[in-house]
Amino acid sequence: MSTGAPFPSPLPGAQRAAPASPLPTARYAPPPAPAAPEAPLPVVPARKGRSVSVWLFGLLAVLLLGLIAYFTAFLGAAASVVGLVLALIPLGVVLFGVYLIDRWEPEPRGVMAFAIGWGATAAIAIALGVDLLMSFVVRGPMREVFTSVVQAPIVEEVGKGLGVLLIFVVARRAFDGPVDGVVYGALVGAGFAFTENIQYFAISLVEGGGAELTWTFLLRAILSPFAHAMFTAVTGFAIGLVARRQGSTGAAVGAGMLGLLGAVVLHALWNGSALFGDFYALYFTLQVPLFVGFIIAIVALRREEEKVTRTRLTDYADAGWFTAQEVTMLATKGGRKAALAWAASLREDRRPLMRSFIRDATTLAAVRQRAVAGSDPLAAYDERALLARTAATRAALLAY
Repeated sequence: MSTGAPFPSPLPGAQRAAPASPLPTARYAPPPAPAAPEAPLPVVPARKGRSVSVWLFGLLAVLLLGLIAYFTAFLGAAASVVGLVLALIPLGVVLFGVYLIDRWEPEPRGVMAFAIGWGATAAIAIALGVDLLMSFVVRGPMREVFTSVVQAPIVEEVGKGLGVLLIFVVARRAFDGPVDGVVYGALVGAGFAFTENIQYFAISLVEGGGAELTWTFLLRAILSPFAHAMFTAVTGFAIGLVARRQGSTGAAVGAGMLGLLGAVVLHALWNGSALFGDFYALYFTLQVPLFVGFIIAIVALRREEEKVTRTRLTDYADAGWFTAQEVTMLATKGGRKAALAWAASLREDRRPLMRSFIRDATTLAAVRQRAVAGSDPLAAYDERALLARTAATRAALLAY
């Protein structure tokens, strides 16, 4: 940021920090704030390591065409369209939940689209392929139990977990820690549930009419829209711990296996509750507490990420880019809320600018975290781009 007038934050007592020399204890220090305009800086972070190859999207497109043919041939076009429309409802609920988790440091849209696409096509294709093979191996009255409690949890969670691991490998610079892992896991799970719901809704309509479709919709869209997202988020969380430590792909595989075990257990418990005992009793005594625990864990992760953001933005405050007051405004829930209220009071309602300012600053903190770890050769480029963007946004906020 420039070293001009203090940012007029709604929080009182802001004082402009004087430019300082880099901290001698830091492994990587941010540049001091310029006293005068410099040469134009890049304003877009580097895409390398933050995107997914077009060839992978091509693979998903081929699988999508195959799934469309499968649904049309075995379920009929009309029933499939009904299932598609109804499946959009729980998908929207889950995507809104993911937005709330990741609203201040959203992942690259292409990577998020790939996560949803992988769950909706590749993971589904894996599950369908294995189910076809197992239909020749496991027969008789125990097939339904085996498929629901053993086969589906293992095969489906492996298929979804592979998507999260693939994102770690190909888009490493967009995978900063446990919160990102939860987001990617939830998106993969949401995509999987979307396609699976199309199938279940269509089958219910064809076999049981409106009554059975209503029951299936209640079970899958109302009582458990977050089920698949929650299961795979456990795998993503484990891989995210490795990402936070800047670990290797091998370490991510090992951690992912542990997370996968948790995902499989949760999935098996959910499927088992639908087959054994009183479903509603098990739902309210087991599934609801698990979901509440999941929400509490997300809140704890967000608070931990806030601490990291505040620490890294403080480094820039020490170098003169922000004031201490601005760091509080940018890194805390209360500060962001107050900042948006202040921006709304300005001429022409500048909340969109404030949101951009907060998002870029939060992303800047994540970039510095990678720079401090020495794991991102493009961190300096991203830093310059984000500092230029926050400086421009700040100037626009102050313009009269």
